[in-house]
Amino acid sequence: MTMIKEFNVFHAEMTAWRRDIHQHPELMYEENRTSDLVATKLEGFGIEVHRGLAKTGVVGTIKNGEGPSIGMRADLDALPLQEKNTFDHASANPGKMHACGHDGHTTMLLGAAKYLASSKNFKGTVHFIFQPAEEGGGGGDLMIKEGLFEKFPVDSVYGMHNWPGMEPGIFGVGGGPIMAAADTFDLIITGRGGHCAMPDQCIDPIVAASQVVNALQTIPSRSTHPVDSVVISVTQIHAGDAYNVIPDSVRMHGSVRTFLPETQEKMPQSILRVAEGVCAAFGASCELNYMKGYPATINSTTESEISAKAVIDLVGEENLIRNPTPSMGAEDFSYMLQARPGCYVWLGIGTGKGEGGCMLHSSHYDFNDEVLPTGAAYWATLVENELPL
Repeated sequence: MTMIKEFNVFHAEMTAWRRDIHQHPELMYEENRTSDLVATKLEGFGIEVHRGLAKTGVVGTIKNGEGPSIGMRADLDALPLQEKNTFDHASANPGKMHACGHDGHTTMLLGAAKYLASSKNFKGTVHFIFQPAEEGGGGGDLMIKEGLFEKFPVDSVYGMHNWPGMEPGIFGVGGGPIMAAADTFDLIITGRGGHCAMPDQCIDPIVAASQVVNALQTIPSRSTHPVDSVVISVTQIHAGDAYNVIPDSVRMHGSVRTFLPETQEKMPQSILRVAEGVCAAFGASCELNYMKGYPATINSTTESEISAKAVIDLVGEENLIRNPTPSMGAEDFSYMLQARPGCYVWLGIGTGKGEGGCMLHSSHYDFNDEVLPTGAAYWATLVENELPL
């Protein structure tokens, strides 16, 4: 708790940063104002700044003697969503909103950077990684491909996400999968169209598609090990243009979520097998286009224990949830964890009430500013624990 008091001194300043970022949201690879703000703050703290990775990425570096190197990452981008809040710091950019708390993530890492640049109570190197395009743009993957860890070598890398539904100031830390892989698919079912009053002369792709939607659910329930997890959601179905015409084809789109890499690898074959079998029963055919997205976010065991210790040192074991139930949401910090060992933790922000509630990706979301000192203090504690003087 002593560390949190260090950040309470400039809590109001961090709140102002956070609300300014919230009011000026920018989408993937367009985070120019946000990147300028981050770079200006870091330079003001006396931190060496590098810009340009993944277009709008920013990396700040503090070197304090010889020692290990640690990376800490926050995300910059907002969502293409119209905000419905009416408070003073609501989005000023129509159709864009910080509905996932990246404004809070960026602020907490900036707060840690300010403290660590001043205290330098560590020995080694800290890289503050501000990543663009987490919301579907794969900015983490692009930063790595453009040489993030060659330019800024780290022994380990850490991330954090605010977590609605957990009480404010509570941390969730676990080894292994913590968030899912997120793939998408297009499935085209082809039959033979005709007059709706003469279905016997047609092969109705809508009927086949309806059965495919249900049959796909046997993959999680009957083709997947009971302690493994798979979600297959058909989220779009498009067919037909008239009330009295059976169309020739149906287009279906959806998402697949998995934790284990070997399970993810089996999904295209499993979906095609089920869809082809159902379509064959109706005399129809199908074509699958399967697109891999973010891999699963898998924490390494050693770094998870390091994160847990930082939490315990900061707020006590009673405020740590060990091995929380993993989320089927996805996160492109997963690419960084594929490249380096590390840990992704959750920080509870409560549930919120009324305007500015805390449901992620809601048009009424707002980050809970009360946890800003706690999140920033976690980063500082992690650094001081791992890079002791």
